[in-house]
Amino acid sequence: MATFITRFETRGTGVRLAVKDIIDMAGVPTTAGCRAVADMAQPAAADATCMAGARAAQARIVGRANLHELALGVTGINSWFGTPVNPLDPARIPGGSSSGSAVAVATGEADVAYGTDTGGSVRIPSACCGTAGLKTTSGRVPVEGVWPLSPSLDTVGPMARDVAGLVVGMQLLEPGFLPDDAGPVRVGRLRVEADPIIDAAIDEALGATGWDVVDVDLPGWDDATANAATLLVAEAWVTDRALVEQHPGKVGDDVVTRLLRGRGVDQARLAAVRAGQARWVTELEAAFERFDLIVTPTLTIFPPTIERGEDLLSARCTLPANLAGVPALALPVATGGPFPASMQLMAPHHAEERLLAAGLVVEAAAATR
Repeated sequence: MATFITRFETRGTGVRLAVKDIIDMAGVPTTAGCRAVADMAQPAAADATCMAGARAAQARIVGRANLHELALGVTGINSWFGTPVNPLDPARIPGGSSSGSAVAVATGEADVAYGTDTGGSVRIPSACCGTAGLKTTSGRVPVEGVWPLSPSLDTVGPMARDVAGLVVGMQLLEPGFLPDDAGPVRVGRLRVEADPIIDAAIDEALGATGWDVVDVDLPGWDDATANAATLLVAEAWVTDRALVEQHPGKVGDDVVTRLLRGRGVDQARLAAVRAGQARWVTELEAAFERFDLIVTPTLTIFPPTIERGEDLLSARCTLPANLAGVPALALPVATGGPFPASMQLMAPHHAEERLLAAGLVVEAAAATR
């Protein structure tokens, strides 16, 4: 088992919290799941800013959760510290990059976990492990003291077995947080090419809520996915190039390959990506004038085997939320088979309160089916 890079003994009655080993904790080295970083890491001088609420609430930190190296990967496979085991099926990937965080809550080793989400790193492992995860609005949760990947896209968010756990996680990150009244909900259902079982499970779950659900077309969706992927690797190269150049052999080959893609993004391409980002934000804002939520699968396939883990690169529906900076919830929904589907609910900026309230409605409706 490689759920944690470091475990801690805890006492008391506070919430059991797993912290992704990319978030600074005072007195503890941050490894970012990378041998190059771990070998030179010193104990952090201070907590990351996002840890303040957990400290004030006397949360019991059970360990530093494992991750895909440098938070740059969808599989959760880590050749340096081992790969967390997917509790649904050990032959399947746990998903990345917040793999250890998802497994910790799925197995009950933590009540809540902190993850980071730059291109889906909270939602993808949540989908793979049958748990819930919240990508927060860009800038809502401070990222000071968090190892950067793509600074304009990086976010911190909670992960838990269910939405109630996510509410607890948000209360640690943002004391005083409370879900809002979901009220009547207008849903725009975006159809993407997905496993029919996943599509059917999402439609059935939405149908049980009694919400007004209408299919929506977002012409910029595919471009948003491509632009987010380009922006992510371009910024990641700037962030982590020194590790590649100064520590050969101490960064995994898969991560080096992705970072080198970022090196190839020139300023003209980056300017085009930024222009596309602005168009996408405008398109999504217009959609949210018509709908309270936009719903897609989180992943268009079920978690693949470890040998086929890279299939997730073309199966994730997560990147457009990062490019727009909006919050997005990954929520498991039953399929009648061994693996749940994962529904992604996207909401306007700073609508986490209503988004989690909507998640509670979905869970309650599913329980009465």
